[in-house]
Amino acid sequence: MDEPLIEFRDVTKRFDSRTVLDRINLKIYEGQVTTIIGLSGSGKSVLLKHIIGLIRPDEGTILFQGKPLHDMDEKERASRLSRISYMFQDNALFDSINVYDNIALPLRETTRLDKNEIDRRVMARIEQTELEDAIHKYPSEISGGMQKRVALARALVTDPRIVLFDEPTSGQDPVRKNAILGMIAQYQRKFGFTAIMVSHEIPDVYFISNRILALYEKSIVFQGSPEELEDFDHPFKEEVIRSLEGLQVELTGLYSRRQFKVMHYAQLAQKGRGATFCIVLFSLVGLDAIRTGSEYEAAQEIIRNLGLYIDRHFGAIGGFSTRLEQSEFVTALPYSDLAETESILENFAREFQEWSVTGLRAVGREQARENGCVELAVLAGIALGEPVADITPVVNEAKNRQIEIARVRCDSRRS
Repeated sequence: MDEPLIEFRDVTKRFDSRTVLDRINLKIYEGQVTTIIGLSGSGKSVLLKHIIGLIRPDEGTILFQGKPLHDMDEKERASRLSRISYMFQDNALFDSINVYDNIALPLRETTRLDKNEIDRRVMARIEQTELEDAIHKYPSEISGGMQKRVALARALVTDPRIVLFDEPTSGQDPVRKNAILGMIAQYQRKFGFTAIMVSHEIPDVYFISNRILALYEKSIVFQGSPEELEDFDHPFKEEVIRSLEGLQVELTGLYSRRQFKVMHYAQLAQKGRGATFCIVLFSLVGLDAIRTGSEYEAAQEIIRNLGLYIDRHFGAIGGFSTRLEQSEFVTALPYSDLAETESILENFAREFQEWSVTGLRAVGREQARENGCVELAVLAGIALGEPVADITPVVNEAKNRQIEIARVRCDSRRS
């Protein structure tokens, strides 16, 4: 892997006699979304403040692109830290000034740019975050979702290399929570900044994160992908992951991926050798057309409704499901063979097509008014599994066998 953009080597921080961070070692790579998870009071925000330069370690070294911060003179240090921006938990917008002035504030306060250049940069970010209709409005006059985009546009207006997000979804309902995470993921891909996020929203953050850092008992005990975290064996998982995650995902009501595996292992133990099961993999295609518009919440409502419908249909016949990726769901049918599962899926597809005409079109209608039309397709594939612990090959086979089972057009010309 490439050289880390940021690296902590044995970083320790104490406040009086209390040690908050103890010999922290971590690596953050450029262009990725890295999420730091841990219980409240575990030191996550203190760690962020070290990155932004508000706190200096008592021991250890922080490196930017391989160079220790303590070896830099003040000018170089300030230059490095000036490329870091911060999106506050509560947006921190000023109610007394409009959207344009809120976004322009960092440029006016921290640069010597002339008025024309400031205007050019502000308008570029306003257009890129689709806030043209809100330029002259005050924060109290726009929706919570738009306020988040204003806060993000302000964080991006200085063209940062790194953006820090401290609990960006705190206090939000499941739909808005996932909409905010979707917005962060989309703009991170669009602008290419390195995102560092502190969150306790497990497993929602897994769907947008390239890497997870786990802070436990003052130290980093895990660094790796969300998939690697699922196989990580450490007391951290029992105490932290389970306490934060629960058995079901808030947005869809489906099992978490960890609990899905627990259910699968239990079925293997119960059925014994020689038994088979079927996997159905669902994919929602076309959701990016909604994520790129202003209504991020519409995309999450569609994901939520599809998950609820899958659970209602397959749960009634002994199946159990989880959300595998942002737009993918997997269902296990432990008591079915291929022929039976194909029959079940045909029935599901027929009923789903009828439901989706109203269920998905209604959700996407607001987005359709803006973009003219949103067309979504649902794919499904089936694969037969043997009684083995790792179902990844079975899921991959189901993906290769996917066919379209439903299509819906959310058209503004229809009522």
